[in-house]
Amino acid sequence: MNEADDLYPLAARCGERLLAQGLRLAVAESCTGGGLAKVLTDVPGASSWFELGVVSYSNRAKQVLLGVPPEIIEVHGAVSAETVEAMARGALERADAHLAVAISGIAGPAGGSPDKPVGTVWFAWAAVVPERLTVARRRFDGDRAAVRRQAVRTALEGILEMLGDDHVV
Repeated sequence: MNEADDLYPLAARCGERLLAQGLRLAVAESCTGGGLAKVLTDVPGASSWFELGVVSYSNRAKQVLLGVPPEIIEVHGAVSAETVEAMARGALERADAHLAVAISGIAGPAGGSPDKPVGTVWFAWAAVVPERLTVARRRFDGDRAAVRRQAVRTALEGILEMLGDDHVV
């Protein structure tokens, strides 16, 4: 069984909800390295509702590709509420999309600190109509792959919540 197999039903449900509502999605990823975009585009017909995915792994990429102001990263760090909010807003501004999700975290095994331990991941879900923004911090256990996988799952569940799916797993 492919490790993404249990994420596929969530991704497919995201696609169904986006398509039914005539909406398009953009994703801005850091620690997941394109994992969210991969799972979403595994769904046949994703081109009808998936607009773009940006992997902005470095701080410079977050600034250049998504317009994250350098001072946000300098003051709050790349793994912060302020950074993911700016990433999500930047993705929406650069895409023909109605909804965006941004992810930035510390997947490990190194890179953590006492205030941001390995497994810390920030998420932002932004929508244009109606204008909404949800930001959340999670702390996941496990190795690098487990942290990234849980982050993708959380992002998918958040998309469904933004779309009004009351059957989120």
